[in-house]
Amino acid sequence: MEKPLAVRARGITKCFGGVVALDGIDLDVHQGQIHGLVGPNGAGKTTLLGLLLGLAVAGSGSLDILGTPVGRALAAPDGVAGFVDGPGLYPWLTARQNLAALAALRGGDARSAGIDDVLHQVGLTDVADERVRGFSLGMRQRLGLGAALLTRPRLLVLDEPSNGLDPAGKRHVHGVLTRLAADGTGVVLSSHRMDDLEALCSDVTILATGRVVFSGPLNKLAAENCELDYRVRTSDPRAARRLAAEAAGIRVVENAGTRQDDEVVVVRALVPALDELVVSLVRSGIAVRELAPVVSPLEAAFLALTEQQEADR
Repeated sequence: MEKPLAVRARGITKCFGGVVALDGIDLDVHQGQIHGLVGPNGAGKTTLLGLLLGLAVAGSGSLDILGTPVGRALAAPDGVAGFVDGPGLYPWLTARQNLAALAALRGGDARSAGIDDVLHQVGLTDVADERVRGFSLGMRQRLGLGAALLTRPRLLVLDEPSNGLDPAGKRHVHGVLTRLAADGTGVVLSSHRMDDLEALCSDVTILATGRVVFSGPLNKLAAENCELDYRVRTSDPRAARRLAAEAAGIRVVENAGTRQDDEVVVVRALVPALDELVVSLVRSGIAVRELAPVVSPLEAAFLALTEQQEADR
């Protein structure tokens, strides 16, 4: 059974003077889902996130959050937390003091707000009593996530949460978001990092010039996409290249913008033709040791869809 909607937007528009930031946006985000939001700079992502957080109101259209219509007042909807353009923190306070101050502003205190638990969740227990002004960008991002978690949100809205994170920090944040979604929290995640979105999101919405150019499951996006370039590393590169050159629907690509490697063949194909090539390689006794897109399906679709939108303007 499909889960209830955490976000339901229909025909949302938003203008700033003569500039149209959002133009008839429809968006569905289900509870327990991590939904990615991508688009080039100026596509309207930040404006849309601001609407979800109550930092702005739409010019027209309807927006329901957690089953409640959003009114015309600037106010964070109940059950929603997150940040846009980086978390707002007090640099002269410690991590613990920042969270305590935010808890007090929201009518709680350090004991009742579960600050120690939040610090543990975002991996900042060891630096809880250090001043934030000495934190790295990644540590600030994790503390911003911790601040959002204080309210135990049912919808979490995050703008570039992996910005500045090292691999360990990114893995930690990914784990937090995955657990939240598993517990029923809806997450809207904006990022320029396609690998993060592909690792975390079940669905994505791609914006270009204030309009939705795609919204749906990642696997549908990949299926609808055009041919992709793939790196194929095998036990017999010469024979693999010959078979690829002879295969229907396969084109061997030279200088495909990837590191030159005599053990790798780069081919351009749709997924069905690629599947047939793999079968042919295995039947010929050639082991396939690596098969990966040169550019991810999400990135390829993002480039194709947004460039087409720009061309159609």
